[in-house]
Amino acid sequence: MTTRCLGLLLFLVATLAGCASNPPQDEAPADAGDCGQMLLGGFRPIAAERDQRFLGKVQPATAGCRGGPRAKAYMGLPYVDWAHYWATADTGSLTPGSDGVGGHLGANGRGIDGALLDLEYQRMELIKFNLFDNSGTFRDYLLGREGVAGPAIKTWPEMRLASGHPFYAAVGGAGPQLCQGELIRFRNLDGSCNDLRNPAMGASHQLFARNVEFETTFPDLSDNLLARNRHGDRLALLRPDPQVISRKLLTRQQSQPDKCQHGYGLPGDSPAASCDYQKAPFFNVLAAFWIQFMTHDWFSHLEDGHNDTATMPLGCSSQRVGNVEQPLSPADVARLGCRPADVIDRGYVADSGAPAVITVDGKPHLTRAYKTMRNNVTAWWDASQIYGYDDTSRRRVKRSPADPARLLLVHVGKRPGEGEAKGYLPVFEAGDPIAPQWSGQEATAFPDNWSIGTSFYTNLFAREHNAFVDAFRQLAAAKPDEDSGLRRPSEPDRVITNRDVSAGELFEAARLVVSAEIAKIHTTEWTPQLLYDEPLYLGMNSNWKGLFDGKELVERALAKIVTDNFGKSKEAKEATQWYSAFASGPGIFGLGSHVYADDRVFAAYDPAKDDLWRISNPDHVNGGINHFGSPFNFPEEFVSVYRLHALVPDLIEYREWNQDPNQIRNKVAVVQTFRGRATAAMRDHGLASWALSMGRQRLGLLTLQNTPQFLQNLDITRQPAPIRQADIAALDILRDRERGVPRFNEFRRQYGLKTLTGFDDFVDHTLPADSPQRHEQERIIGVMREVYGQHRCDATKVITSSQRNDDGSPINDCLGHPDGSLVDNIEDVDTVVGWLAEFTRPHGFAISETQFQVFILNASRRLFSDRFFTSSFRPEFYTRLGVDWVNNNGPDGRKMEPEADNGHAVEVSPLKRVLLRAMPELAPELQSVRNVFDPWARARGHYYSIAWKPRPGAESDPAFAAP
Repeated sequence: MTTRCLGLLLFLVATLAGCASNPPQDEAPADAGDCGQMLLGGFRPIAAERDQRFLGKVQPATAGCRGGPRAKAYMGLPYVDWAHYWATADTGSLTPGSDGVGGHLGANGRGIDGALLDLEYQRMELIKFNLFDNSGTFRDYLLGREGVAGPAIKTWPEMRLASGHPFYAAVGGAGPQLCQGELIRFRNLDGSCNDLRNPAMGASHQLFARNVEFETTFPDLSDNLLARNRHGDRLALLRPDPQVISRKLLTRQQSQPDKCQHGYGLPGDSPAASCDYQKAPFFNVLAAFWIQFMTHDWFSHLEDGHNDTATMPLGCSSQRVGNVEQPLSPADVARLGCRPADVIDRGYVADSGAPAVITVDGKPHLTRAYKTMRNNVTAWWDASQIYGYDDTSRRRVKRSPADPARLLLVHVGKRPGEGEAKGYLPVFEAGDPIAPQWSGQEATAFPDNWSIGTSFYTNLFAREHNAFVDAFRQLAAAKPDEDSGLRRPSEPDRVITNRDVSAGELFEAARLVVSAEIAKIHTTEWTPQLLYDEPLYLGMNSNWKGLFDGKELVERALAKIVTDNFGKSKEAKEATQWYSAFASGPGIFGLGSHVYADDRVFAAYDPAKDDLWRISNPDHVNGGINHFGSPFNFPEEFVSVYRLHALVPDLIEYREWNQDPNQIRNKVAVVQTFRGRATAAMRDHGLASWALSMGRQRLGLLTLQNTPQFLQNLDITRQPAPIRQADIAALDILRDRERGVPRFNEFRRQYGLKTLTGFDDFVDHTLPADSPQRHEQERIIGVMREVYGQHRCDATKVITSSQRNDDGSPINDCLGHPDGSLVDNIEDVDTVVGWLAEFTRPHGFAISETQFQVFILNASRRLFSDRFFTSSFRPEFYTRLGVDWVNNNGPDGRKMEPEADNGHAVEVSPLKRVLLRAMPELAPELQSVRNVFDPWARARGHYYSIAWKPRPGAESDPAFAAP
């Protein structure tokens, strides 16, 4: 080992492993021996092969050093170990006598740092083993090209613009393609030219990628021996029956069905209505609709409001009885409440022929999945749901005739509140390019599946867009000759003053600012509340601004060590694994946005040095991105884990901002706020009251038997008459099968998580055996066993090559049980059902660890791959005002909350600042709010408490009196 590598090892062990020769006072003496043994073992190597992965499981000494006896006690569970380390939950996880994390060398510090190190191992191995591009590049990924290993390749001929593209000639036509000129300035509508040398990457109509081996996709169609061994002949598109799964495993049970009316509530939005749902105490309804707003930006299989005209049944035809599949009788149908006549439109398929096969080191590999589908919007985090993703969607976007830099907002009604003067989006007009079902909705780029939540956020960020434009106009009026920061590539050295910025340039700069704000809110605000514990707070903030933000000496040391050792190498390992680890130093956002003579392009900003970055240099404009050898697009598996319908309540507890906020005035059925009715509801009640209502109310737990009832009876207007309903819970299952998502257990193995051996593994074994919660879990697992069944296992059938048993033997059909025994059909469980059944989760996780594993990889990649979040995050694109706006959450500098939160000094959060600019009347309500996605009236407690307790002033809120 070189001196520098040894220095890196010792540095990281000291700061991340955190063992000391003399144990600090807050650790038990037994931990010191574990820490010494862990230190002697050094770092675990990154796995060389897929079946040697980390799996989130550590050695006993490591668990003891980081979590003491409790962490050791739960190592036998098939879930990640870090969830039981010191300080990774609430105050009960802190070492006795401590009231906060403390330093790195104490037991609490070791727990947090160990968890972060485990998460980084998982991310590096996910980058190494889980990138599968469907567009033809996978051959080069496996074999390399021109002496460069596949994971280090940065450009692909498949990512060229085709001859019919309007920018084809501008990027070089049939010759080498390079985006330049006006094409690099702002976000192009179709997402092209984000990467200057891969113009088509991430653009609309590119193929969805995969995060799983192609051989594991479409298990019901595959001729792969392992897939056949996993499932036998038990699977088909409609087997097990999707509607039966929906009605038995997903339906919300109601104690007063007459007051719920299948999710439609009572006439007149009566507050006497009641729809039971299991509530998450630390996440609100704003968070539920936030993710719908996000997914509208990220992916769509629809072609402008429709799927294929061909239809397919939705099930309600058979179920298992006594472990035998039998047709449903009319009495069964009536008892379940499903509908045999339901059909749904099929999804579009791009490629369905047999994929090519290549052999590498004696092993055959498919070069794409058995079928592929297209992402019909851009894959970039570019607010395309607001601004458009092609010419047609842009024609839906209305701009102000008085100032084309602004979005058109119109005044509606005469409600009180300063924010009302800022206006609302106009409604679609005759001649707008829309589908018939969108009539009466607000005019915006992506109007499909419109709800009160998408209406709220689209109006909110339209106001934010205009707030930025107005602030820039005020700046230009006050300082017209000041350098705006913008530059035109055709004249890279010409200063563009504030007065010279055109309306078109300002509109596009505002889009960049709003897009970056949205990404920042999601990364540093939504996700840390979704995953409410200290490791994830630090981890998600590290994605944005660095793990050691505010600790300059440590940050610089890590940056120097990693850059010296790995920054200049082109080898695959350094291009993937260590690039990921490096981001844990200064962060991903802004990587490469400054270039110094004596540093790599990854250098952090240093005002004492001469910044050499130039818009005329493609290596500078593009220099901070990394795709890890595989072109960026969202994988189908990412779409699958965002099936979060259980978050949504059936009824919204409506409140009014200018009345007593503790009073629930109405119970509004969510289903009555879809499409044009969302627009009417928004205009009738106003943005501020909807913000208060959704901000105060808890959303639903992501768990079994908690799907909204209205979604099982949803009106689908594009369906052929007379059929107008669909069970969306069943449709979630069917779409995953239609798109070839592996079933749950293989899905876990593909993502580097440990195999479950039966349905009982879903039960949270950290709960007391006699607890009511555990009994309820066992009851639901019994229903799962009834639905999916069991079979006599055959130990001669190996079922996977992605993982091995602990003893190194292949995993077979018996999953560790005796040959010929009756085993659960856990391999057949649909992925969405499986992660809803994961009752064992780290503290504060609203999602399962399986879903989270998908996020670890893709949340980082979509920042790494986007130059507007890395090397092009500069005034030349954003304006100087725009860069400051994104960095400081607004135009008037960084603002701090008056009190610490969970032990951290925190800024006023980006979404809170957006809300206050759009609706100043909410200032009294938001005064005590630290994270906008935490229920606004909840007391956050001392250290990651998830208790449902009111903050001062909210004691009379009936939400706190409800069970």
